[in-house]
Amino acid sequence: MEASTALSDFKKLISARFLFTLAVQMQAVVIGWRIYELTKDPLSLGLVGLAEAIPALGLALYAGYIVDRSRPLKVYRWVLQGSLLSSIILLIAAFYGKHWSDHWQILALYLSSVFSGAARAFSQPSMYAILPKLTKREGLSKALAWMSTAMQTARVAGPALGGLIFGFLGMEVSYSVIFVLLLGALFATHSIQMQIDAPDLTGESRAMVEELKSGLKFVFGHPILLPALSLDMISVLFGGVTALLPIFASEILNVGPRGLGLLRAAPAFGATLMGIYLTRVEIRKNAGRKLLFAVAGFGVSILVFALSQNFFLSLFALAFSGVFDSVSVIVRSTAVQLVSPDHMRGRISSVNSMFIGSSNEVGEFESGVAAKFLGTVPAACFGALMCLLTVGIIAWKSPTLRKMDMDKI
Repeated sequence: MEASTALSDFKKLISARFLFTLAVQMQAVVIGWRIYELTKDPLSLGLVGLAEAIPALGLALYAGYIVDRSRPLKVYRWVLQGSLLSSIILLIAAFYGKHWSDHWQILALYLSSVFSGAARAFSQPSMYAILPKLTKREGLSKALAWMSTAMQTARVAGPALGGLIFGFLGMEVSYSVIFVLLLGALFATHSIQMQIDAPDLTGESRAMVEELKSGLKFVFGHPILLPALSLDMISVLFGGVTALLPIFASEILNVGPRGLGLLRAAPAFGATLMGIYLTRVEIRKNAGRKLLFAVAGFGVSILVFALSQNFFLSLFALAFSGVFDSVSVIVRSTAVQLVSPDHMRGRISSVNSMFIGSSNEVGEFESGVAAKFLGTVPAACFGALMCLLTVGIIAWKSPTLRKMDMDKI
């Protein structure tokens, strides 16, 4: 009976994560297009990433501390409520912003991004703490593959849906759909039956500052986690092109907001296909080599995209970047889960989220700045080459990661 309840709750958790990710991806593509529509400035796209990154990174360690001292499912509900607040700001701007100046409309979009970033600071630590309670250790990599597949499916559908709804039905309908999806995610978490208690903190009565530091000390002292997370952070920090997609869609590929939605969806489409494959096979053997190969493949895919002037080749390259990124995400996530003591999952995963947040949101800011001063295509090429250089350096400097095997962790 308990196993049946855990399976049912795992499906509800996946549903909540799917709806949340779908809403977040729709919101990202609509905000990105709207910001560029109002400003025509690549730097403004980078500032959207920075608006999310500052609260996400600033609250990350505290989020891990809270998760380790609270019921993680309750914390995840806070994430959804904070995201609802972000969507309400967009709804107000959509229905009443026609009477505002461009300055106030842009400010509302940035403010929404700040609330979204603050909510997301608590998202990954709480999810990492919930998941092991609903699955066995030996099934963790496949559970993560299922979770990743659901998220990547949402990342396919979200941008495409956001671009199509915005293109055909306008802002008001787009933001209303986002709000409804977040409500659905919140209801899904309230239907989970299993009681997921706070971790056992026997012996953990140190001062808060010391406990905040403990997650950092664990990661920075670990021979696998530090190089694996550094590989992800640096490669995606420079190699990511998400913030530049509105410029590629508008000025290079000339495909408009609907094409932008497809470009945003392409990496997740590739990641979904790989995620489905990884739910059926194990990647525990030689996981370190597979991780390095995957990140190198990501860099090559971004380089092809940067040089392409054909819409379909660009879609193909972005889809392959998602294929390689899916392998990287699942290997890294499984390694984090396997080495994390139960009472420190929140703090360790918060450090993990800091690396990811740095690579994604700060990477968007880096892309905007680089495009402002180098040009869009040179900036994307530079990022791809930096990604490949990072793989080479970490493969050379970290034999422990290179030889990593999940069965021996």
